[in-house]
Amino acid sequence: MTHEIKQLFHLASQWQQHGRKSVLVTVVALDGSSYRRPGVRMLINDNDEVFGAVSGGCVEKEIQLQAQSVLKTNIPKVMTYDGRLRLGCEGILYILIEPLHLSDELLETFNMVLKNRSAFKTESYYTSIVTESESLGTEIVLDGKRFSLRSEFKPSDKEKMECFTQTFPPLFQLYIFGAEHDAVQLSLAASNLGWEVTIVADPNESKTLDYFTGAAHLITPTFEQLNTSEIDEQTAVILMTHSFNKDVQYLMALKDVSPAYFGLLGSVHRRERILGKFLEYHPETDTEFLEQIYGPAGINIGAESPAEIAISVLAEVLSVVRKKTPMPLREKIGNIHV
Repeated sequence: MTHEIKQLFHLASQWQQHGRKSVLVTVVALDGSSYRRPGVRMLINDNDEVFGAVSGGCVEKEIQLQAQSVLKTNIPKVMTYDGRLRLGCEGILYILIEPLHLSDELLETFNMVLKNRSAFKTESYYTSIVTESESLGTEIVLDGKRFSLRSEFKPSDKEKMECFTQTFPPLFQLYIFGAEHDAVQLSLAASNLGWEVTIVADPNESKTLDYFTGAAHLITPTFEQLNTSEIDEQTAVILMTHSFNKDVQYLMALKDVSPAYFGLLGSVHRRERILGKFLEYHPETDTEFLEQIYGPAGINIGAESPAEIAISVLAEVLSVVRKKTPMPLREKIGNIHV
């Protein structure tokens, strides 16, 4: 996920600045089932510090042991982990362990790509047999430019290697329109998912960004000044001002956007009143815009408190974005991830 590799690169660059060597661990293939799927990563440095995990905990210790030789020799390796022989996962993991050194140009371009909300991809070259080789490694493609994750890596004999390609969309973001106490719980829960949270508050709002735990931005535009250009298909929008008039005015300001999810907090009756008032001002509005609004926002889990409501709302966002119908997993037939 984009937020995971962002966190990983940030920490790796900090370790580099302090003279620490590190290795990148990537699950590049899977035969069977596992806690996480290919593309999950973790980071290990020469002080035995670890960031992230590639499973539920059954393989990490073995990876740390295998990583020691890569830290010493700077030669990447592929290892496998057969969970069928143990009490953990029920599949075979193919894991690439490689030295990681991020150039200044790579980091600068990476940060620019994140800021511009552009997609990017990684290509990891590996073999499906346990081996050590300079030919193993990962490239990242940023803004049309290729960068190696270690300076001396130049992919050779690509036709003889297997390649795991992963595409990363822009960071998922959440715009919360409202600054009451329940916005704090929603911001916190969303930030724990790795989403970039923006709080949109009234121009007269006295609260500061620090009040909204987990939020990256607090903006206080007038309805006319609201810039909607960054609300894209990787954005969820929640209207929760607890003010009928403000929700109507924000809805009018957002009438031309098409986010991944558009939620309206409150009852069915409140939703109908807000949409009715909105249509008085914009009777020509396409029904497609109105049909994209989820109101009342959230799935029915019996949520009562602000923290529970946040879970309900974010669960609905995930289900809509990933095109899944919420259901107990014990009732699902077949693979969990299908």
